[in-house]
Amino acid sequence: MHRVKFIDLKKISSVSELVEAYSQVGVLGAGRVGRAVSIIRRMFEDSDCCTYLSLSGPMVPGGLRNIISHLLCLQKIDVIVSSGANIVHDLVEAYGGAHYRVPIGKSDEDLRIAGMGRIADIFVKEEDFETFEKEMYSFFDYISNEDLANLSPSEFLSHLGSNISDNTSIIHQASLHNVPIFCPGLMDSMLGFHLYTYSTMQNIQLDFIKDLRILGELVQGAKKTGAIMLGGGLTKHFTMGSTILRGGLDLAVQITLDRPEGGSLGGAPLQEGVSWQKVQTKANFETVIGDATIMFPLLIVAALNTE
Repeated sequence: MHRVKFIDLKKISSVSELVEAYSQVGVLGAGRVGRAVSIIRRMFEDSDCCTYLSLSGPMVPGGLRNIISHLLCLQKIDVIVSSGANIVHDLVEAYGGAHYRVPIGKSDEDLRIAGMGRIADIFVKEEDFETFEKEMYSFFDYISNEDLANLSPSEFLSHLGSNISDNTSIIHQASLHNVPIFCPGLMDSMLGFHLYTYSTMQNIQLDFIKDLRILGELVQGAKKTGAIMLGGGLTKHFTMGSTILRGGLDLAVQITLDRPEGGSLGGAPLQEGVSWQKVQTKANFETVIGDATIMFPLLIVAALNTE
């Protein structure tokens, strides 16, 4: 038996030391955080591990953009699975737009009149989305007709990233480091809407099945797979589902606020994935219950041992 070691602030002088102290606590939240860090560290240190990062919810507007692009620069992430919204918000920033904190006392009607869209306590200006639309149309015009009819979504995003000059852009850094971004819900976003409107004037077809072939080859060629999953829904399912090709994930950490009672995938414990062959029977995994915009930076700082 391992005795609980109580957190002693007199012996702690950094975030990494605090999280290390968490790992000596039991099965409560602190213990989960400590174990999650050790699993992420194993993913980062094992050159045989193909590491996924899946992004659901407003992770870019919520402040995680630079952390994710930094991980790409460090070559700690091998595959990204993202919602369409996070792609769009990364591009809004890349094209000179911004995200703002909602002023106290402003109603949604006030924001609408002022040309602003709200995401919880963050808003984006309509004018920045107009710039985004113009930039996307310019990019569509830049791509050859042959590519417009044959690219997979991940190839499309790689081309797009190579034409962005913002070094803090997730899409740009992924393109620079040959990290594919899979976006199974791409059409459920403003980028998807612009793809549709452009297709009414020019032939443009993205081959989603081709993306599955690309991902399938990547998974089958991996000796191990690991995943850090922020939120649930489509991106979590796509990440875990793709690893069925080799019996499931070897290492996994999910950060979620969803509850399991409703039976949704977002709140499902990772243990449930064992029965679906989405998680290996001898895998190491942990669920951290919390807001990913709070927990993810702490886990990464500790895993990288960065003060």
